[in-house]
Amino acid sequence: MKYKIDETKVLESRVSVDGESIRRRRITKDGYRFTTYERIEKPQLTVLKSHGGREPFGRDKLKGSIIRSIGKFVSDMQVEEIINRVENKLLSRSNKVSSHQIGEEVLEALFVMNKVAYIRFASVFNGFQTVEDFEEILQKIRNEE
Repeated sequence: MKYKIDETKVLESRVSVDGESIRRRRITKDGYRFTTYERIEKPQLTVLKSHGGREPFGRDKLKGSIIRSIGKFVSDMQVEEIINRVENKLLSRSNKVSSHQIGEEVLEALFVMNKVAYIRFASVFNGFQTVEDFEEILQKIRNEE
């Protein structure tokens, strides 16, 4: 069911940790509650795919891939923070980025935030095939601590 924003009441507003977005809890006249996220519109990033194609950067696509690979090891707010951090870092360099650069930036953010989520994302991103692949990344984490 779709509701017009002006037909709802804001119950709570929070600015994200990075200050890039505002999360609002809303309620409709009939008591339905939902959350909206507002963020500053930024220049559009173009993703250069490994097969040579191009497509616009999709926050929802990135969010889906992060959630699929790491499960519930980080909250929705943390996923939003990761996406904001990645997008800002990439925009500071260029408006054209490779899909590999995006994955590397996600890995960097997860490494700081949650080591288990980092390992899970790295296993998907790097296509781990053997136990040795996992041992290698565990050793990297141990060396960094």
